[in-house]
Amino acid sequence: MEITGKVVRLGGLTEGTSARGPWRKQDLIIETDEQYPKTVCLTCWTNQIDEIQAMTPGQLIKAQIDISSREFNGKWYTDVRVWRFDPVTTAAPAQPAQQAAPAVHQTPPPAGGPEEFFGSDSNNGDDLPF
Repeated sequence: MEITGKVVRLGGLTEGTSARGPWRKQDLIIETDEQYPKTVCLTCWTNQIDEIQAMTPGQLIKAQIDISSREFNGKWYTDVRVWRFDPVTTAAPAQPAQQAAPAVHQTPPPAGGPEEFFGSDSNNGDDLPF
């Protein structure tokens, strides 16, 4: 899978030793560039640590990732592991000068406020519409 976003910050560096030798792990927090941006914590291992430490907040990156979950003591834990970073091209597609941008139409809110939209039932004392 692939994810693109801007660097928010780096997490702390964790080091250890396993049966296979020493290892290092560091989290990279990014924010996706979507209509509703998501903050995602990417886990980077030994071979990407030097690469992410050179990144700066606000830098746009693209990462190839694997998502995996595991269960421990009845709880599930999910990792988003990076296995490769790719360069991001920032060139936007050119738009002809004669072509105007399409108009965005938004529906106005109801004139009477939320009571008119959701309905009002003052007898039950509950403000929730469901």
